[in-house]
Amino acid sequence: MINLLNQTYAYFLDNQNRFWAELGRHLSLSSTALAISLILCIPLGIWAARHVRAAQYLITAVGSLRLIPSLAILFLVMPYLGTGATPAITALTILAMPSILINVYTGLRGVEPAVVEAAAAMGMTARQRLLQVEIPLALPVMIAGIRTATVEVIASATLAAFIGAGGLGIFVTRGFALFEPRIMLLGAIPVAVLALISEVVLGFVERWFTPPR
Repeated sequence: MINLLNQTYAYFLDNQNRFWAELGRHLSLSSTALAISLILCIPLGIWAARHVRAAQYLITAVGSLRLIPSLAILFLVMPYLGTGATPAITALTILAMPSILINVYTGLRGVEPAVVEAAAAMGMTARQRLLQVEIPLALPVMIAGIRTATVEVIASATLAAFIGAGGLGIFVTRGFALFEPRIMLLGAIPVAVLALISEVVLGFVERWFTPPR
């Protein structure tokens, strides 16, 4: 194993420029998909929390996306969007949406009604109650959803290489094609490290915003 890691490091030294370029592309794909998911799902989650009956259909529809394998989503969007970054970002956005939307909805619905009523009795408008009371109280649950989505997107962005979008998956697919474990590890290890860092950092952020009991 040590010998294999040494070989991987030697391959990295010989291909540093390509590695950093693909790492940047991997982060770009992941961050863009997460940003779009947040822009879409936070307003949708707020709306769903205000319209519980309609929200059941929305949550069920979006939640069903979890049943579709990541690779299948990538190949499903290919006939309509072709290959490259656009279909990869679209597929990763679809993958991230369920966790974010469901947690935004769950977090807001979990706020104690008495707290909201007390804020209304103090003369706060609906917008003020949302921004100053409900969202801050729901934030830990919302961040938990973002953390789950982030880890899933970073890991699944590896598959973007199959549709020509680049990223660290390039090394995984190339290593598999050439039966070269050292090349596969050059892609797999950084993806695992990125996912672990995201999990730890967002877990800390979640705990930071969790009010003491």
